[in-house]
Amino acid sequence: MKNARLLLILTLGLTSALQAARVTGDPASEEDAAPSARRERIRVDPPTRVVEYKTAGGQKLTLDIFEPAGHKPTDHRPCFVTIHGGGWVHGSAKSFACFAQDFAKRGYVGISVEYRLLDKNGGGPTTVFDCVKDGRSAIRYIRSHAAELGIDPKKIAVSGGSAGGQVAAGTALFDGTDEAGEDTGVSCVPDALVLYFPVIDTSTEGYGNAKCGDRWQEISPLLRVKAGLPPTIIFHGTADRITPFKGAQAFVEAMKKAGNRCEFVVNEGGAHGYLMPMKGVPIFNESMQKTAGFLDSLGWNVAK
Repeated sequence: MKNARLLLILTLGLTSALQAARVTGDPASEEDAAPSARRERIRVDPPTRVVEYKTAGGQKLTLDIFEPAGHKPTDHRPCFVTIHGGGWVHGSAKSFACFAQDFAKRGYVGISVEYRLLDKNGGGPTTVFDCVKDGRSAIRYIRSHAAELGIDPKKIAVSGGSAGGQVAAGTALFDGTDEAGEDTGVSCVPDALVLYFPVIDTSTEGYGNAKCGDRWQEISPLLRVKAGLPPTIIFHGTADRITPFKGAQAFVEAMKKAGNRCEFVVNEGGAHGYLMPMKGVPIFNESMQKTAGFLDSLGWNVAK
């Protein structure tokens, strides 16, 4: 009887802990609440090659490049760039390599970007502005080296998830947030934007206000919308407690009001990161197919 009571107490305690975790909106806790989904995995092979695109703050920053089968430097293929999330604090190019690999299998050159990270307390010498600068530098490198990478410099799609979505959006929106001495004559503006559950509002109503600091308005995508931005598609869940859904809604409305093409893929009940493979391989595959369909609608014919 004592053992039965102890088991009941432990079970109730675990249930309460999971419920409390869901209330806080901790992404790791949301993953733990779905162990069956977490068992699903997509195998990611090593990149075809890794190239250094920049040295900043004493750190060498690299691009993980995934080339399609039979790729040659003389090819002229579209490029799918992905920028990982992690609150600007953690993560790596490997975190979002599955996105780059998926598009390499579709005939694109897939590239996953490494960028500088803040320390765990959000302080230190690296700032969110530096993260944005690195994203912009990466696209300039890719475009200026398109010939040797076998890439069409006019068909570069930049994607990102969560904080990486903010960095991705920054390649098009944050004019002037550039590395000192960099050749800004090479455009870092992508030809298409793909934003997965992005940090789109850095106000106190959104995410990352304290990390962005007093100048947060300069790097809040919601406040930097203007006419003439690249065609954009956004994926967001209505139950996202990390990057609130209403911010994504407001961004889409602002984009359309400015005359930009902006498609919105809404996942009812979707939590933060809902389309990542560890949350469920089928929803990841479906999201990649919708992304590919969006790029196909731009006339990006892939010579496989």
